[in-house]
Amino acid sequence: MPRRSRLKLAEVFDRISGGDTGIEFRAYDGSRAGPLGAANRVEVRAPRAVSYLVQSPADLGLARAYITGDLELHGDLFEVLTRLWRKTDGTLSWRERWELLRSLERRSLRPVAPPANELRLRGRRHSKRRDAAGVAHHYDVSNRFYEWVLGPSMAYTCAVYPDSEATLEQAQFEKLDLVCRKLGLRPGTRLLDVGCGWGAMVLHAAEHYGVEAIGVTLSRPQADWGQRAIAEAGLSARAEVRFLDYRNVVEQGFDAVSSIGLTEHVGKDQLPAYFAFLRRKLRPRGRLLNHCITRPNNQHPLMLRGGFLDRYVFPDGELLGPGYIMSVMHDAGFELRHEENLREHYERTLAAWGANLEAHWPEAVAEVGEARARVWRLYMAGSRVSFSEDYLELHQMLAVKTEHGDAAMPLRPDWAKPPRH
Repeated sequence: MPRRSRLKLAEVFDRISGGDTGIEFRAYDGSRAGPLGAANRVEVRAPRAVSYLVQSPADLGLARAYITGDLELHGDLFEVLTRLWRKTDGTLSWRERWELLRSLERRSLRPVAPPANELRLRGRRHSKRRDAAGVAHHYDVSNRFYEWVLGPSMAYTCAVYPDSEATLEQAQFEKLDLVCRKLGLRPGTRLLDVGCGWGAMVLHAAEHYGVEAIGVTLSRPQADWGQRAIAEAGLSARAEVRFLDYRNVVEQGFDAVSSIGLTEHVGKDQLPAYFAFLRRKLRPRGRLLNHCITRPNNQHPLMLRGGFLDRYVFPDGELLGPGYIMSVMHDAGFELRHEENLREHYERTLAAWGANLEAHWPEAVAEVGEARARVWRLYMAGSRVSFSEDYLELHQMLAVKTEHGDAAMPLRPDWAKPPRH
């Protein structure tokens, strides 16, 4: 029996991807596969890229190869990842790993160290100390870098696009305003914003609704930035951003609590205590707006632990199904009054952030280093694919601390009105 010829490296990658992605593959051994001259191209630049793919679990191999520059994705990164992920999620089967090993004559078995900026947290999961370390890894990068990526609003959560022509700033304004309207804010009411980031919600609520607002964040650079922005806006008398774990907030009797992008970091086991804590912070008939990324359902096997997002982007992040989260909110004593999925809006938001990053790419690389900039480029493009393909969703859930059957809610939602520009 004739011996089967060994595939060249580019041919192996083309086969692993499914062979009909419309992507050209090129490798350092001179091999090429797929449609030659295609606008979208994967380039394997060094043997270490294959070592990462063979040795790393889940999607970590692809990420490590890309972050180090050993693998390059040319063309439209969103389109490249979409085409690849419709065939494979980045996790190689043992057969595919064997094909790569055969193409390299086992050189990829040599141990290879992960990139220097890969993180492995220590200590008890979701302890205050470990959570602080995870937040610092992601957020204490550079306020200047985030200003380039996020734009003037400095809002690092899903925007709400009032129409297809809206800009990112208009959409972030509408998101913040929608939260204010759902919470029923008005002059003199007291708002607690947990996981407040750079204070976008605190600033918006104080400026446009006249509330007394406290925001808390585990990132000192975020708190410093937020406090300066509040002072510059002349709102120091009724707005504040604190460098503080939400679990250490001592004030009570808030009229409203906003949790925008924090639930993903709390952890499944801690979720009942989280919502119970927020309920205790509210006065009777006070409202909670929970805005968070979710899995599409409770069966979908999407967890962040040990993969690219866990090691490089959101350490210890845990994504849950929307039904599970709402059930926990109910069990904590809240009455759920409204829910909506804003998945498509997050795809648009990530596209805008990605465009901002590309527009400031040289400055971003100079500010945070090429490896970290490539992390953000990959994470935003990959997340955009996840929302576009319904691997991820974004749900807003409005709840109330009902007292003796009185929720003090309108008979019908009164917040769906044009944005206040």
